[in-house]
Amino acid sequence: MLKLHFKDSRQAPIWLVEERFTVGQDRRNNLVLADSGIHGFHAEIRQENGLYYVSDCDSASGTFVNDERVSHRYQLRSDDTLRLGEVELQLSDPAKAKPRSEGGQRWFLQVLKGENEGKKYHVSGSMTFGRSVKCELCFSDAELSRRHCEFFLKDDVLEVKDLASANGVQVNGEKANTRVLQPGDQVRMGSVLLLVIGPKVEVQQAEDEDATLFMRAVDLPKPAASKSLNAAQPATANPLRAAAQASAAHVVAAAPSRPGLSPLQAGLLALAAFAAGLLVASLLF
Repeated sequence: MLKLHFKDSRQAPIWLVEERFTVGQDRRNNLVLADSGIHGFHAEIRQENGLYYVSDCDSASGTFVNDERVSHRYQLRSDDTLRLGEVELQLSDPAKAKPRSEGGQRWFLQVLKGENEGKKYHVSGSMTFGRSVKCELCFSDAELSRRHCEFFLKDDVLEVKDLASANGVQVNGEKANTRVLQPGDQVRMGSVLLLVIGPKVEVQQAEDEDATLFMRAVDLPKPAASKSLNAAQPATANPLRAAAQASAAHVVAAAPSRPGLSPLQAGLLALAAFAAGLLVASLLF
């Protein structure tokens, strides 16, 4: 069975399953192309006895196969290039494609339950899963949406994404919208259960921006250590205060010996000097 690939990758490849497949701008075509140079009914591809024939439907710009203009019942083969206007399509036959070395095939999906049970599919690039014949993984299960989900590889990491399906996607029994897959995971869509086979890949988890970060506080001296330190060093008297007290005492002692002062005056002078000495000592302390 042949498959059409868009060279500009505008949409997923299309399987040629219908006996009559038409291409053009009219919405009644199997493949609708709105590009300039495409006519309402531009060309048709017919399948007869396993062979494919393309015919131009009298379009002005023509239909070309491998840059050769064709008109009626030109046989198509795998690897041919079909050009309609400015749109180029590559034909392929996956059944006749050269098998890749097992070393380059790292990810597989094996059907554990459901249609095609036991079959194993190699995952490469992006592959859609659903009931539509346009899906790379096409299953006829009635519980599936036409485009149910997508499996895609990014940097050798396999992910699955739900394409707004009616019945959803479950990974290991849990509903998932988008999920990074690991070997051994089981993915269920409808009644189809797939087993993920591939290499173990370490995926760095994104940091939680709302997570609380605990920082170590500065270590303060223990109270016991502070007391022992003070006990080890005995307190010494303030030398300024001692000097002030000594000066006041000297004034008091010397006051009565000054000549010309009455005993009352000498007493008042001594008292004033003593008070001044105490004031200075208190300020310095």
